[in-house]
This record gives sequence, structure tokens and C-alpha cells, in this order.
Amino acid sequence: MTDYGRPVEFGYFLVPNAGDPLLKLASVADDLGLDLLGVQDHPYQRRYVDTWTLLGMIAATTQRIRVFPDVACLPLRPPAVLAKAAASLDLLSGGRVELGLGAGGFWDAIEAYGGPRRTPKEAFEALGEAVEVIRAIWSGERNRRFDGTHYQLKGAQSGPVPAHPIELWLGVSGPKALALTGAKADGWLPSSSWATPDKLPGMNARIDDSAAEHGRRPEEIRRLYNVHGTVTAESVEQWVEELTDLAVGFGMDTFVLWAEGEQEPQLRRFAEEVVPRVREQVAMERGA
Repeated sequence: MTDYGRPVEFGYFLVPNAGDPLLKLASVADDLGLDLLGVQDHPYQRRYVDTWTLLGMIAATTQRIRVFPDVACLPLRPPAVLAKAAASLDLLSGGRVELGLGAGGFWDAIEAYGGPRRTPKEAFEALGEAVEVIRAIWSGERNRRFDGTHYQLKGAQSGPVPAHPIELWLGVSGPKALALTGAKADGWLPSSSWATPDKLPGMNARIDDSAAEHGRRPEEIRRLYNVHGTVTAESVEQWVEELTDLAVGFGMDTFVLWAEGEQEPQLRRFAEEVVPRVREQVAMERGA
């Protein structure tokens, strides 16, 4: 049993299909009181609108929900410019932006769009360098320098400074990348499709060990979870039980619904029927 005691939060995973009512769904999530709205980032997918353009539109047409790429495609998003974009949107939205980051994976499609084809070792190295570059650009300091294999800063003038300390979440799975998360990231952002519940204890342990090695407390690191499935009237009770167990038994603290099928009814059922009961159940079990 693992429970880091962090407050539970809830979000919605938006697939940026150009033909879908994206801004309406975002507004519904905002009105329903969800904490976060994540947008997957696959620039090479012809049916999708651009993730950062959509995030900007969502931030401009909502009031309180926080937005983030789930996760940004690093090989097609130069980290210094990505950091600038995130800081700018955070400033313009009043501090409502976080940053999910991935090393990349669909290499044929990435290469087709002019990006680099990287080996697993190169992708990990680039991700670690990107974390350093992003932090430097958020610092607001002048004459920033970084000499990496994949990325460099040569006297960069950083800024603007974000409106709030943007959290950097890594969507990673390998042992070295999990260790990087424990050492340098603010959160871990896996999906239930590949980080199934039975794998979470071992993966969290790798993050925790690395955090301890670098003088950090494991509870400093947010544990998000993209939960893939269908929310029906008949499955509400199962959702409540499973998300509560993931929070108090597996250490996950932030649940982002990735719904299959018709979106708005499931979004409403999740926010209105599942979320409040999970909050109540987690509080009760922690109190007990």
C-alpha cells in the first residue's frame, strides 16, 4: 500500500480531432469544476488541430481550469521555444498552464514532419537535456548557456517568467527515465493503457528511490494517471472504487479521464457522479 497523501485532482483528456466541438467540451469541463484539461500532441496526425494553438484557445475561453499538453512531442517542439510558449500562455492565462513532456515514439511520423529519428538512448538523453533547457528559460535570467549533445543555449535571454511555478510532468516508462523523473521532474504522467495498475508499484518505487538519492521527498512528485475507459451509469460504482484504490493504495493523485465513445455524457457523469464520491471516499479512508 502506498499513499503519498497528496490532494486528489481530476481532469479530462481531449483528443484534438478537428471535427469535434473541442472548445465546447473544454468549457463543459471548466463549468463542471474539473481541475485539469490535457490535450494529446501528435502534430503529424492530419485529423488533429495543433495542440498549442488549441491550448491557447481553451485558456482564452475558460475561466479556471488548468491546461497542459498530454504530452508534448519533444522531437517536434524545440525545448527553449516550448518553454517560452508555456511561460507565455501561463502569463496570459493567469497561471493556468502546466507542461507534460514526452521523449517521442512514432519515429516514422516524426521524421516525416522533419524531426529527428532517435534511438531509445538518444531519446532519453534529449529528454534529460530538455528538462535543463526548459528550467533555464523559465528562470528569467540573462545569458543562459547549455552545451548538450541534442540542445544548446548560447547566451539565451530567458523570459517572460511564468505567472506561477509551472509543473513539469514526464510521460515516461523506462527505468532511467523514471529515475530522471524522481531526480528532476515535478510529476509523472503515465497512461493506464501501458502503465497498468500492476506495474505502478515498481515504477513508483523507481521514482522514489531516485528522489531520495537526490535529496527529495517522494511526496513532492505528483503522480498523474490518464485513465482510459468508458463511464456508464452502470460502471460509476466501479470507477469510484478503482480510483479510490489507485489513490490510497497505489499512490496516484491526479486522474485524467480518457473516455472512449461519445464524450460529453461521459465527461458530465465523471465530473458529477464519480469525482465527488472519490474525493469523499479518499478523505474518509485517509481519516480512518
